[in-house]
Amino acid sequence: MRLEEHPTVVKVRSKQETRKKQEKPLSASWLKDLAKRHGAADAGLVEISRPSLTGEASYIREVFPRTRTLLSICGRMNREPVRSPVRSVANQEFHAVYDELNEVARHIVAELAEHGIASCNAVSAFPMEAQLPGRIWKVAHKPIAVAAGLGHMGLHRSVIHPQFGSFILLDTVLIGEDADSSDHPIEYNPCLECKLCVAACPVGALKPDGAFDFMTCFTHNYREFLGNFNDFVDAVVESKSMTDYRKRFSDGETTSMWQSLSFKPGYKAAYCLAVCPAGEDAINPFLEDRPGYVKEVLKPLQDKKETLYVLPGSDAEGYARNRFPHKAQKRVRRSISLASIETFLVSLPLSFQRGRAKGLNATFQFTFTGPEEITAAVKIANQKIEVRRGPAEEADVRITADAKTWLKVMNRQYSMINAIVLRKIRVKGDMRLFRAFGRCFPG
Repeated sequence: MRLEEHPTVVKVRSKQETRKKQEKPLSASWLKDLAKRHGAADAGLVEISRPSLTGEASYIREVFPRTRTLLSICGRMNREPVRSPVRSVANQEFHAVYDELNEVARHIVAELAEHGIASCNAVSAFPMEAQLPGRIWKVAHKPIAVAAGLGHMGLHRSVIHPQFGSFILLDTVLIGEDADSSDHPIEYNPCLECKLCVAACPVGALKPDGAFDFMTCFTHNYREFLGNFNDFVDAVVESKSMTDYRKRFSDGETTSMWQSLSFKPGYKAAYCLAVCPAGEDAINPFLEDRPGYVKEVLKPLQDKKETLYVLPGSDAEGYARNRFPHKAQKRVRRSISLASIETFLVSLPLSFQRGRAKGLNATFQFTFTGPEEITAAVKIANQKIEVRRGPAEEADVRITADAKTWLKVMNRQYSMINAIVLRKIRVKGDMRLFRAFGRCFPG
């Protein structure tokens, strides 16, 4: 029997011919109705070629190369569990909705397949891709949701839905066909700029002027997630005895880590979402009685006795000590290893501590030699940082370093002093400025 005569091939060819005759652009309204029918609280569509997503397209196509349309969906969380000072209650709500949203996406993909439409569901969770170093997610749900009209980013760096507010989680279905229309960002930002998220953050990661300290948030809130788990492993390996280990980790911390490993990792705070009054469904109590809202929602989180995880010498350390003296602090090490100079340069704005940079105004030129020949200029001025590839027009300090040696120093595997003495790292300029640069990146 020839291949073209095989019963399976004959049936498939027949279906293909029928579909070609009926073929028309994929209905956007049908897609969004499909998402809601399977349990999505809301849905929006955006083409992958949208200019605002240019930087995301290559990552998305790693997951599903045929992607042409992005179906952004959101799942709705119950507000009161997320607001609970008992964070196990809040974390259960996060994880339950993540699981539901993944199931919603799976069912959407399954029904699309029945219609002969190829699609793939991305993963709704954090982190989504654990192969460090590098970006730990492939499909960035937040910018896709904004482009698809599901809301805008709030001061707390999460998407705020116009109706459901901050109490949503996101996922994306990647579709291999074009839709007949797409959505666009909503015309206003639901964020009220009330600064309650700033007041709630126990480590000061959110700033009143809208700035965000990524490393401070990552160090505390994501203490039991991927990156900071390395610190736990290091403590186990380095401990000479059980007594030595218990000097590093309390029994409560060990138990909490066990819970995260056996169930799912728990957020230490996420208070910024808990206190947010934005969105039509959440705003009324805030409008009717602001002092009462603060007393009922914000104060229990501020007053809670808990351990805050901070990097030694970080802005968070001083902020927490002054703002929340009743909360215990524990100094921890930066646990993300830098595997390349590119990773180092990308990490600089994320780990920059602007409080430690007060009074520092200087430009630093880095010239790396060896396996990674890269030149970059880092400007720190007015408590802000700018990293640019290429040489600096004028530099106050010039650093020339062997790339491998520099990474070993950054990863605490080699002494900076030894590297300078052996001229594997050479510093030309004011050494006081060079030391001040290092203080801007604690841990």
